[in-house]
Formats: sequence, structure tokens, C-alpha cells
Amino acid sequence: MSTEQNKATLRRFYEEVFNQGKYSVLDEICVPNYVSHSPGNPPGIPNNRDGLRQIIMMYRNAVPDIHFTIEDIMAEGDKVVCRWSSTGTHKGELLGIPATNKRATVTGTDITRCENGKLAEGWGVFDQLGLLQQLGVIPMGEQAAKQAAEMKAQATKRGPMEQRPPM
Repeated sequence: MSTEQNKATLRRFYEEVFNQGKYSVLDEICVPNYVSHSPGNPPGIPNNRDGLRQIIMMYRNAVPDIHFTIEDIMAEGDKVVCRWSSTGTHKGELLGIPATNKRATVTGTDITRCENGKLAEGWGVFDQLGLLQQLGVIPMGEQAAKQAAEMKAQATKRGPMEQRPPM
């Protein structure tokens, strides 16, 4: 498959699965033996397609208004790299943390290997410390608080993913 098709598949992952909660789309866009190599996956969740579904459901249940924006997306060969930001309000329990009703903005980067236009492997990292600080679970220094406020302001100025120029 072409790099453009692979990027389109990853866009579907963020828009349809994460933003819209269409979990069945994972069966269309991921190979059955998908493998996640992400170091931040919660303990006890398998590193396969079903585990990916569980993680997405966990975040959507805890942050029902979660919205991902693709900031940059690049592809070469069978790999797609995506830099993203995500915003949402912590309304439900997340990894043992009770709802704080605080809004947070998080950034991350994913590298995905595709097979025949489907997601086959993923390596992802995101600012977990920043998320915990914004939720008030871990104290935030003055400089970090200022940067978090700036990130939130930038995120609210942008329109939805559809209004952004194609990448």
C-alpha cells in the first residue's frame, strides 16, 4: 500500500476510533495480530488489538470529551509517524485516579508499522507526567504550569482536524 493510504488509515484511527468511539473500526484498520510496543500501557492489558481497544475504552470512559488533533503526520515505506495533541475533561476514574473534572491537554508521538494498509505494530509515547500534573495528582512547578496554560490556549485556538490543512 502507498504511504498516503497508510496515513489515511492512521487518520481513521484517531478520528473514528478515538474521537468518535467507533471501536469496531479497529477490526477494519488493524491486522488481527496487531502488537503494541508502547512502554506506558497499563499493567495487565494485553499488547494486542483487544488490548488497544481496552486502552481506548478506558480513556474514553474517563475522558468522554477526549479529542485528538493530528499536528504532524509523515510516512516512509511501511511506517507512519504522527505527532498529536489531545484535550479532554477528566470525568471518570482513570487508572485508579477518581474524576477530577479538570481539563487537560496532552501531547504524544506514535510510530506505526502498516501491512497492506492496516495498522500492524505501534510504538507510542505521551506526556504522562504532564497529564498527572494537570489533573492535580502530582504537583506542578511554576514554569510547567505556565507551559500547560499556553498549550491549552493554543489547542483552543485551532479548529477541528477537518479544518486543518492536509499534511
